[in-house]
Amino acid sequence: MSKAAELAALIGSQTALSNRNLIINGAMQVAQRGTSSTTVGYQTVDRFPNSFGTIAVTQSQDTDVPSGEGFTKSLKQLITTASSATDAFFSAYQVVEAQNLVNSGWDHTSPSSYITISFYAKASVTGTYTLQLRSDDGTARNYNTQYSLTADTWTRVIKTIPGNSGLTINSDNGIGLYIFFNVEVGTDYSDNSIGFDGWVTHNGSQQVADLTNNLMTNVNSTFHLTGVQIEVGEQATAFEHRSFGDELAKCQRYYIRKKADSAYTFFGAGFNATTSSSRIHINFPVEMRAAPTIGQSANSTFAIYSGVNSPGFSADATVNNPSTHGTALTTTHPSSTLSVGYGALLMANNSTSAFLEFIAEL
Repeated sequence: MSKAAELAALIGSQTALSNRNLIINGAMQVAQRGTSSTTVGYQTVDRFPNSFGTIAVTQSQDTDVPSGEGFTKSLKQLITTASSATDAFFSAYQVVEAQNLVNSGWDHTSPSSYITISFYAKASVTGTYTLQLRSDDGTARNYNTQYSLTADTWTRVIKTIPGNSGLTINSDNGIGLYIFFNVEVGTDYSDNSIGFDGWVTHNGSQQVADLTNNLMTNVNSTFHLTGVQIEVGEQATAFEHRSFGDELAKCQRYYIRKKADSAYTFFGAGFNATTSSSRIHINFPVEMRAAPTIGQSANSTFAIYSGVNSPGFSADATVNNPSTHGTALTTTHPSSTLSVGYGALLMANNSTSAFLEFIAEL
């Protein structure tokens, strides 16, 4: 083979291997909201919320990782209140956007077309754990498969999943598949008639086969996860390590947090609409999945600067005509001291805890 042909083959192979991972933030690098939380849902590692009931869990971004695999972060789940109740449950998960699956090359309606899921997991309790996929469009369907972990040992798990003629995934920006890492579920949600390694119609009270690993019944038990990858085909390849910047941009399609890096961080500019309100425009660094909702820190952490400082808000900022590219905020102030039509800057009010968040999660 000529040098030119060798180079072309090398370039082709590299292109084929890039951007193959359909999971976002699988190396758990990005945690815009924070690094530890006792609250359910999206709280720490981006794109990986948790779901639990009856028990209590602390989720965190952790530095315990499999040795020699190039990871620096993992998602850690710590059981702080144990339970053996039949309605107890606990999962970490990611929701994959539908159009990302539909345009991936996977024919989800064909049993001879496959995706392969791989990940590294570690639990403090030896036992059998389940991976569950659930579709959302059409008739919701589940696929369950099981794997074993030895206590306190990182294990790479690889599972190949076929398509199914009854599987519906729309080509849109909605939910494609839930990927649940079911640590354990109570018998209110399990039934041995379900079985493993096949697509079945979703039933909320019969989601998985009966499995007990006793992790939920032990206070201070832990479950770690990193290196999550979904790729088209029947073979698992080495984890696709992406830069922090690349992963952050992918995460920002679903969630953006603008936070104060200093006491008087600048957030946006606009004008005074009335003597007690300002209209501030915020640009997004990427196009978001959908027009977002807004969250913010305490009103007292913000100020409008318009020739003179107008400390604090008298009400939370409100969104005006949000789009996927940016939005305008109306800020309301406790005194009528603003000059109508004058320029206005939204700033932190001598506070490093000020933040705005824009939410378009699935």
